[in-house]
Amino acid sequence: MSNTIEHPPHPQDATIALFLQEDNADRLTDILVDALDEAFRILNDELVSRPLH
Repeated sequence: MSNTIEHPPHPQDATIALFLQEDNADRLTDILVDALDEAFRILNDELVSRPLH
């Protein structure tokens, strides 16, 4: 095993790697599900606010 630490190119990748390294996949799943719920809520709000032609 190498002592070299590889740094992911994006901070989000580093955060995910930290969750996985700490074997905290359940918490990571909760965060991702919450993010998806928020994204769908935003998309729904956008669709509702647009007038149909």
